[in-house]
Amino acid sequence: MSTADTKHRLDEIEKQLANLIEEQTVIKAKWESEKQLIQSSRTLKSQIEQLRVQAEEFERQGDYGKVAEIRYGKTVAIERELEENRLKIEEKKASGDLIMKEEIDAEDIADIVSKWTGIPLSKMLQSERQKLLLIEEELHKRVIGQEEAVSAVSAAVKRSRAGMGDEKKPIGSFIFLGPTGVGKTELARTLADYLFDDEDAMIRIDMSEYMEAHTVSRLVGAPPGYVGYEEGGQLTEAVRRKPFSVVLLDEIEKAHPDVFNILLQILDDGRLTDSKGRTVNFKNTIIIMTSNIGAQLIQAEMEKLDGMKRDIVLSGLQEKLFQLLKQQVRPEFLNRIDEVILFTPLTREDLKKIVLIQFDHIKETAMRQRIILTISDSAIAWLSDAGFDPAFGARPLKRVMQRKITNKISELILSGEVKEGESVAIDMAGGELTIVKAAS
Repeated sequence: MSTADTKHRLDEIEKQLANLIEEQTVIKAKWESEKQLIQSSRTLKSQIEQLRVQAEEFERQGDYGKVAEIRYGKTVAIERELEENRLKIEEKKASGDLIMKEEIDAEDIADIVSKWTGIPLSKMLQSERQKLLLIEEELHKRVIGQEEAVSAVSAAVKRSRAGMGDEKKPIGSFIFLGPTGVGKTELARTLADYLFDDEDAMIRIDMSEYMEAHTVSRLVGAPPGYVGYEEGGQLTEAVRRKPFSVVLLDEIEKAHPDVFNILLQILDDGRLTDSKGRTVNFKNTIIIMTSNIGAQLIQAEMEKLDGMKRDIVLSGLQEKLFQLLKQQVRPEFLNRIDEVILFTPLTREDLKKIVLIQFDHIKETAMRQRIILTISDSAIAWLSDAGFDPAFGARPLKRVMQRKITNKISELILSGEVKEGESVAIDMAGGELTIVKAAS
């Protein structure tokens, strides 16, 4: 870096520092003002309490003149001043300009407890009835083309939350069957985000890492004296830290048979003991297992599907897949699963909806740079065709949008062709996708 560049960078840092000091001065002045207001209110309340005690003493002595002077003179004046302070505080609170609080409330306590326990804040503060009634509608906004899957999961969650499920077991347990890229993981992630207010409440474990007998103990922790004992189990430790979570076990058919003994305990009793003897509660988790068993069969059956026989074909397909699953997974384990759910391949129409969802994410990112993006219907159709692959579902679409949209917009920003406050239009021209600065 040259001397000129260094000096320029130093000037920028000094300017940023000056701005931060100025902001700090403003915030500190605001804090001092609020602190003075709150301390003044506390002093006034204390004075009112002292006057109340004095009035009661004079009343016992029969000096009613003093009582009247205190109750209808001094106390009223102080109460008026206290009310003025209260209105100032309420005005600041209404404008969102209040830094301090005179007293902590239920939300403050819930926020601290939420950070300590990993229990979602909304779960402690509000009734979830309305939220649960809308769960299916909300899941459909992010999981496209899987009506049967979303309905089955929503029904199981409602059943559990309404108290009609088994309290000793997890909220729900599911096996998701279907080809890659059709929304199995996305549904699990969306469920975690909607129910527990946090996408990070999804604990994902790749079961292909547990194909050997000696790897199974890693789920609950290595025995005493073995390497990794202090770390705890990959499954038990994750759930112990986040008791309200969605547990996603990817490619369950690849797991060693001993893994199913551990999972049976969870499905039966809703708890598991780790290598340190601690009991981990799974009763507030949703257990989701995914499998690609029969993916080619699903693809073949769905290609010859027409609307008239959809239900019949799906019913027959589910039965065939269940038979395939029984060859890989023990029957006593399958009997404890709430639902085995079939995910069907995505159609081109589904891809168009997914394009819009992906575009909204790109649009939000651009808005942080104060750049407005628009897209035409023809561009949406082109992207859905370019990203359509029956074998890989929606996975190629993300790469196409990154290559064709995100990369091009990044180049426009870096070259200076597009600046803050300007708009970019994504359209079609001559059969090609075009990304140009929109006219002001």
